[in-house]
Amino acid sequence: MIDDTDRDDGNAAVARIRGRYPQYTRRRLQRFAERLQRRIHSDRVKVTSLELACPTDRISLAEALELDYRPVELGQPLGPLWATYWVRIVAEVPAGWAGSRVDLYWDSRSEALLWLDGRSTQGLNPGRHVAPLIASARGGETLSFLVEVACNGLFGAFGSDTQAYALAACELRRFDPEAWSFYFDYDVLRQLEADRDPSTKSRAYGAVGETAQPALDRTWAGRLLHDLNRVCNIADPDDRATWPAARSVLDELLAARNGGVAHEMTAIGHAHLDTAWLWPLAETRRKAQRSFSTAVALMERYPDFKFACSQAYQYVVIEQNDPDLFARIRAKAATGQWLPIGGSWVEPDCNLPWGESICRQFLYGQRYFERTFGARSTVFWNPDVFGYDAQLPQLMRSAGMVRFLTQKLSWNKFTSPPHHSFHWRGLDGSTVLAHFPPADTYNGSTQLAELRYHAANYKDADRSPDALYLFGYGDGGGGADETMLETLQRTKDLQGLPRIQIRTVDEFFDRLAMSAENFATIEGELYLEYHRGTYTTQAEVKRLNRACEAGLQALEFAATVAAAWQRPSPAAQEIEALWRTLLVNQFHDIIPGSSIGEVYERAEAELAGVEADARRRTQAVLGTLCESGDGGWTPVNTLGSARAEIACDPDGTLHHVVAAPFAAGETAAIDERVGVASDADGFVLSNAQLEARIDRTGHVRSLLHLPTGRETMAAPGGRFLLLEDRPLDFEAWDIDPFALETTREVSGEVTCEVLLDGGLRGEIRFARKLGRASHLSQVIRLDAGAGYLAFETTVDWQERRTALKVMFPVACRSPNATFETMFGATERPTHANTDADAAQYEVPGHRWADIGEPDFGVSLFSDCRHGYSVFGNQLALTLLRGPISPDPQADLGQHRMGYALYPHAGDWRAADTVGRALRFARPVLWIKGRPGEPLRQSFLKASPSNVVIDTIKPAEDGEGWVVRLYESIGVHAAVTLAFGVDISAVWTSNILEDRIDALPVEGRVCRLQLRPFQIATMRVSGV
Repeated sequence: MIDDTDRDDGNAAVARIRGRYPQYTRRRLQRFAERLQRRIHSDRVKVTSLELACPTDRISLAEALELDYRPVELGQPLGPLWATYWVRIVAEVPAGWAGSRVDLYWDSRSEALLWLDGRSTQGLNPGRHVAPLIASARGGETLSFLVEVACNGLFGAFGSDTQAYALAACELRRFDPEAWSFYFDYDVLRQLEADRDPSTKSRAYGAVGETAQPALDRTWAGRLLHDLNRVCNIADPDDRATWPAARSVLDELLAARNGGVAHEMTAIGHAHLDTAWLWPLAETRRKAQRSFSTAVALMERYPDFKFACSQAYQYVVIEQNDPDLFARIRAKAATGQWLPIGGSWVEPDCNLPWGESICRQFLYGQRYFERTFGARSTVFWNPDVFGYDAQLPQLMRSAGMVRFLTQKLSWNKFTSPPHHSFHWRGLDGSTVLAHFPPADTYNGSTQLAELRYHAANYKDADRSPDALYLFGYGDGGGGADETMLETLQRTKDLQGLPRIQIRTVDEFFDRLAMSAENFATIEGELYLEYHRGTYTTQAEVKRLNRACEAGLQALEFAATVAAAWQRPSPAAQEIEALWRTLLVNQFHDIIPGSSIGEVYERAEAELAGVEADARRRTQAVLGTLCESGDGGWTPVNTLGSARAEIACDPDGTLHHVVAAPFAAGETAAIDERVGVASDADGFVLSNAQLEARIDRTGHVRSLLHLPTGRETMAAPGGRFLLLEDRPLDFEAWDIDPFALETTREVSGEVTCEVLLDGGLRGEIRFARKLGRASHLSQVIRLDAGAGYLAFETTVDWQERRTALKVMFPVACRSPNATFETMFGATERPTHANTDADAAQYEVPGHRWADIGEPDFGVSLFSDCRHGYSVFGNQLALTLLRGPISPDPQADLGQHRMGYALYPHAGDWRAADTVGRALRFARPVLWIKGRPGEPLRQSFLKASPSNVVIDTIKPAEDGEGWVVRLYESIGVHAAVTLAFGVDISAVWTSNILEDRIDALPVEGRVCRLQLRPFQIATMRVSGV
């Protein structure tokens, strides 16, 4: 279309240079867009009054209405960090604004929440300053409303200045819908032309891969540049009469469609909100209010908008603190605009929690979604987690989720993930359909360059046209805004872009599943080649997590026995409340150690409370299972394997304890004794299994495995190494590879003494200075009958930007080492043949790591440390770190940790490494009194020994109990379960405790078959 205003009128000079200066032109297009944008709110008026209530706690609206407000002027400083203010605002709408939408413009350089007519209405954050007040004004009306100010940014502090918060702006603005529409019509096309020659750099943070993104079609790009320049010639943003002719040019451009085949993008609104991170947990509730109220408000104005939101815990805090907003969320869920997803209590870390904790994430999450929204999630939604255990596909399927979404592996530092859409197969062979959004972010901005990158980066475009795009501000919350939705309205099918449609999560995965037969399969864990420091940082929270997991499982075992024998037991709600507290603290920025100090002050207090409460309740329940009258201490085995070991009762007396599975034990005589000898060179600890030679610096010079005659040590072991630990980025998260180049052995004066000189136990204590200002004390222990040498270590840690490792060079080699992971074991390389091998210089594990040859191996047990490294024959465990960001005090203070070296004949399977490490990490409980009949026999036993009964718990519905077990070494197993009480029925079940199939029962015996590494859940009914 040629307009008279666009002609050259015979000017040959103009005709000669027209359109031949693209860089000039692009700057002109940008300036024109800025002029149009200013027209959207060109009419503005000051508010009538501003009144401020002084800093308060995080309080309710009802409490805020009772505050004392005083007049205040713009520019009033606010603060400090985490302070809360309430602002009461009165404003008059000009009479001339009748029929127009009236908006609030607000800037407090912080997060804030608009309260309008007594309702949480919209978040006001840095970058989101406008909130609609009236859809259509009468003109002349008076408005009164409140703004709740939180003195923090989306990511905690305002840079380094915690006093930068202020009432910077507050005014009414008249919304111009025609200018709004003109601006977005124009700017979408301007952005498209600006990406005509995109760069090839990856958009993922620090990733190694690059995407060769194709240039825009030259003819189409040329037309865009030409016609957008024509719009600048035709239209004057300050003269509305010139707009229609320009809009007609834009309409023709926006009508350009893709061909018959194009990348199909499903767009879904999202506001990934970390349950805690750079803000305390208490602030998450208000972040959720701000994000969720904004999403609901946008749904009113954009009927096609859909918003996916996970984490049952965040729904609960809204339900408890803002029931009106919660009702609005439920209403939008009923219309299909609000999408409850994820199936977990929070988005948990997937390396550090034990498998039963993940089961509870799914159990409590899915039950909440089903109860609240009428459906279970089919998708495990966990986009921002630092690696994924190989048993997750099986656990997901057992919880009703057959689809999986994450994004984090795009951050890999060594290799680029080969697929975005694939089948993920776990240890037992279970598979789920997995998808990584190819925009390499879960915080999409809808910038056109990002939309085009999404299409170009999709690695499985040859197998499926469909991929997912998540848009909205995240991590600190916020979600989508109007600009994103306006952009998507104009880009549904625009030439040069993928075809884009807002759909539900299930609709996307249904579309993806149609191509599933073409997808590749990825086996085993999804290891993140980054953030390896999260296995160690904030070590006390990790220790407490382990203690809480053990304590809650012991409590549930005791409660189950009590219920089966019709004795008093805790209510299910009481136990669930303890589990919920633990589960929140397994969020993927809490337990990994990557949050601010305030988060850990609360986490340590909460977890210490859970541990103490579980212990108290367990003792009370076990007390009801004992006979009345005075008695001594009785050991109780809360594990599913028999144990015979040396244990110390609460009075400090050593005993040889023998206990059947899930039963009270007894003290028994043992003929074996530990020998302790010393000379000028050091000490010798010996029993029938081991002979350990330890020098006077605490190094293990020799560890002889007497049954085989094999020497365990290739060089002195138990050596402490200090590393300079200064990651380039993300201090709390990372251990960078060059830290390994700075290793230095701890030296200096060591004091030593014999604590126990033989009999049931031999102990030698060593003490030394560590680093600049730290001190370490270690007891090396050998028990009668024990097959491992134990190290109980306490450290007063005062180092910064320093890591502490303990190293054992062992006399065996293998190309792979094996590590315990949740409900199973994972092999990883001990070499660096490939980039993927080299990336695994620090890996996560639970209670053990093992390196071995077919006839001999060595396991390293750990009770509460998770960062292992094995290279060649060097077996090491990371004990402590000292990052200063985001918590400058991280890990300072006292720490206790236990580990042990276990040489064995055969491989780890034949040596019962699984059972021995479990018994090492979870000692017997002691109760006062003589055990009654319920404890004098095993409540449940399983055979063969490679089948581990992990959990016995009361059923959630109160009918019988639940047993969860797993095959632990990777072989098929014909399992026999022998109960210690009469049973009437056994059903196969799942994590959600549905009854599935009845199993045959013969008296007190039930049998079933397990495939390698299978996790089985059963419902059991008594008589």
